[in-house]
Amino acid sequence: MGFIGGGPVVEELDAKFWRLTEPLTYQGAVETFTVPAGFRTDFASVPRALVWLIPRYGAYTRAAILHDYLCRTGEVGFADADGIFRRSLHEAGVSVPRRWMMWAAVRLGSRLRGARAVDVLGWLLIAVPSVVFLAVPVLVVTAALLVFWIVEVGFWVVGRIAHRTVEPPPSPQMKTA
Repeated sequence: MGFIGGGPVVEELDAKFWRLTEPLTYQGAVETFTVPAGFRTDFASVPRALVWLIPRYGAYTRAAILHDYLCRTGEVGFADADGIFRRSLHEAGVSVPRRWMMWAAVRLGSRLRGARAVDVLGWLLIAVPSVVFLAVPVLVVTAALLVFWIVEVGFWVVGRIAHRTVEPPPSPQMKTA
């Protein structure tokens, strides 16, 4: 089981969003899901402080597009969409720790909807070690992004004083794109 055909064929809409120009089909254990041409996606929604570990696209791009589609359309419940995401990550060859961290993140993003108590316990067994592992690098990257934003604001102030810019001050870039 898995995706049928090659990688996704997309066109860029802007700095964050892409549109499928050809359908993307996934053959599950009992169901087939087809993401239609024209579907808009941001690939993997990854906080900027984590793109060093999980870039917005990679071996998991098709899985991320399918997950976006399943969540937006309600074709399956959130728990099932998250489970299909994890299974398709496995089929794409994504490493065990990376796919489980990605699954834990999408489960958190869906607010653990559809989870039973035992499911929450399983999620905690993945999420807690992930947070411990990621805490220091995320804090370092976040601090670096804030320092860079301060530098950008400094350059904006100089440009404003010299009457070379009329643009509003830059915002901190904590999200991708």
